[in-house]
Amino acid sequence: MQPISAPHVRTSIKIVSTLNESYHTNQPPLAGKIKRLVLTQEGRTKLNIYPDREFYAFPRFVKHVDDGFVSTLTNLYRERLRSDMEILDLMSSWVSHLPSDVKYKKVVGHGLNGQELSKNPRLDFFVVKDLNKDQQFEFESCSFDAVLCTVSVQYLQQPEKVFEEVFRVLKPGGAFIVSFSNRMFYEKAISAWREGTAYSRVQLVVQYFQSVEGFTEPEVVRKLPNAQENNMSPIGWIMRLFGLLSGSDPFYAVIAYRNYKPIHDA
Repeated sequence: MQPISAPHVRTSIKIVSTLNESYHTNQPPLAGKIKRLVLTQEGRTKLNIYPDREFYAFPRFVKHVDDGFVSTLTNLYRERLRSDMEILDLMSSWVSHLPSDVKYKKVVGHGLNGQELSKNPRLDFFVVKDLNKDQQFEFESCSFDAVLCTVSVQYLQQPEKVFEEVFRVLKPGGAFIVSFSNRMFYEKAISAWREGTAYSRVQLVVQYFQSVEGFTEPEVVRKLPNAQENNMSPIGWIMRLFGLLSGSDPFYAVIAYRNYKPIHDA
């Protein structure tokens, strides 16, 4: 896995306490608030305008990415998550791709299909909610050590509000790991994602993090198959489109942490 165009944020992350912040100012803390909107109204639109609950009414017990992607993601979770963590698996399904040999303190699932979620062996319990209709959870603030979102960020029509809510439920220093590839339900992905490139989609998720005050600088991780790197020409793209050239799913992840308070460059 190789980092691109963003500083690494690992164990050396700078965290600043704000225990006495409200004492020194009459203004409420800005951490966790939306600074700006990333998407235009057009960018939020979908080809399939029917409610998402209808589209996901029937369970799909399939993997939406290939084994290479899953292996890379599982290794990333093994590296970044500890067994004593309480985890929220956002927009989950019947699998969570967590390391099978690690027992976490608690894993809470969220999704749109209860049948899929009930088959997920990693979940201690789950909630069903359409985040494009309601971005608020019943969880208390600072409930989770980590929040995961796997191959689903492309369907969010109000990503800024969702990332704001993730910030709220994360504990200080908690991680938000957003992973994705080039696959999607085309008719349910937002316009800004459908019409984008691999690079612009990564930058879009980076901007989602940056739209909420208080997340650390996003870290980008990618792993591209050799076949894909060597066949990005128009001919290679056409051959892949018609199934004449095989290739593994590219892996992308954007990771940031809830800081104790925003850190601004001088």
